Amino acid sequence: MVAVAQEPNIELHTFTDVTKVEGFVGNYTVTLRERPRYVNRDLCTGCGLCTEKCPTKVVSEFEEGLSERRAIYRNSPQAVPNTPVIDAAHCRTLNNKKCGACAKLCPSGAIDFEQKEKLVSLNVGTIILCTGFDTFDPSAMAAYGYGRYPEVYTALQFERLNNAVGPTGGKILMKNGQPPQSVAIVHCVGSRDANHHEYCSRVCCMYALKYDHLIKDKVGHHAQVYNFYMDLRCFGKGYEEFLRRVQEEGVTFIRGRPAAITDQAENPAEEGKLVVLAEDTLLGRRLRVPVDMVVLCTAMEPRKDAAEVARVFGISQGLDGFFLEEHPKLGPVSTATDGIFLGGTCQAPRDIPDAVAHASGAAAQALSLAARGLVDISPTTSHINPDICVGCKVCIDLCAYSAIEFDELHQVSVVNEALCKGCGSCAGYCPSGAAQIKHFSEQQVFSELEGLLSDVLTGPRGKTAKPAEPVSIPITEKAPESPEEATA
Repeated sequence: MVAVAQEPNIELHTFTDVTKVEGFVGNYTVTLRERPRYVNRDLCTGCGLCTEKCPTKVVSEFEEGLSERRAIYRNSPQAVPNTPVIDAAHCRTLNNKKCGACAKLCPSGAIDFEQKEKLVSLNVGTIILCTGFDTFDPSAMAAYGYGRYPEVYTALQFERLNNAVGPTGGKILMKNGQPPQSVAIVHCVGSRDANHHEYCSRVCCMYALKYDHLIKDKVGHHAQVYNFYMDLRCFGKGYEEFLRRVQEEGVTFIRGRPAAITDQAENPAEEGKLVVLAEDTLLGRRLRVPVDMVVLCTAMEPRKDAAEVARVFGISQGLDGFFLEEHPKLGPVSTATDGIFLGGTCQAPRDIPDAVAHASGAAAQALSLAARGLVDISPTTSHINPDICVGCKVCIDLCAYSAIEFDELHQVSVVNEALCKGCGSCAGYCPSGAAQIKHFSEQQVFSELEGLLSDVLTGPRGKTAKPAEPVSIPITEKAPESPEEATA
């Protein structure tokens, strides 16, 4: 990230939204909305004094609600650029409640409460979408008690507990400050579930195994770790070896999805603990497993604003909500809109190596267009005959690719061949017959039909076909002696 920020040929627009995309491949006009951060990036030195002295504290989104941040903050310790942002919803000054401590203490005078939102227009040739993913909110699965029991965590929250700059300094601790002596890890929470997401999220099995190892390493080998799984999908390079290593460390694997997590104890061993109710489908037995902490391996899902992003960029979404590629095998990084490519988990769930490889492919595709400087378009695009077009504009609303515009001067519709895919919708519906597909016009199709029919009548290569030879049937000399013989 630092290398990207220091690269002179890369221009970063952070704290910015894309509001409009117009044009076509090689000639896109992108409108950006830069939100005010109320800190001048050119003056800020990133000393962090303002973030230390701000008196207002709010829940930290980056720490998944496990700790608090200030009203002026950096999104993460490794944020690029290193310039903080003032949260306008909680800043006392911006809400007319005085304060202004950050402005008084800033040694470089970078605090600027007068910043306004501004629009920026860019001309670009290609676009790569790498919008990432969201994690499934397990609150919808009430039986697992997320949000009701404080020791039920999502995988991302557990990741923050393990991080050296996280809320616990990298120590795995419960809310009471003590390390857990037993942990249950539940796989496929929201994944492979007809009520939520039917697809597999691909990464859950492996990060669950990583958590097994981290618990054994940080808490101690005496800690009991239970994995409740449906199927272990360790498909990558070295993944099966890692699974065997975790099994040798003493982790218990139970094949079966838990039915519920409760705090209702039925014996003294369950007092003060969470109890996982499940069935071991290999043994055919019901289980009650008391643990100190539960980690839910939540599904990867499309970003909440994916539908709006798809609308702005003119691309499609699949049934699962992820952005739809041009072809699942032959065009995995391309979209139906030329010049717009997909990278990473906005297209499908994938782990880090796969996301890097996918985004590298998108970058290569975009670079190939830039290096050539030319764009090849299909010859079978639509064409509207201006001498026949009556200007009814029916084709404009019908076009799925927004490839048809109306020429106000000549009062006719015009096709942008860079956007047209030659689907033929306009040609099939045009009431005046002005819209035709190049190389597939009515005159050409009728000529092909005439050629086919002429082959039937005249034979191949234009030669007149000889009339069929009459078939001679010999006549019986002897008259039939009975009606049966005559019939035969």
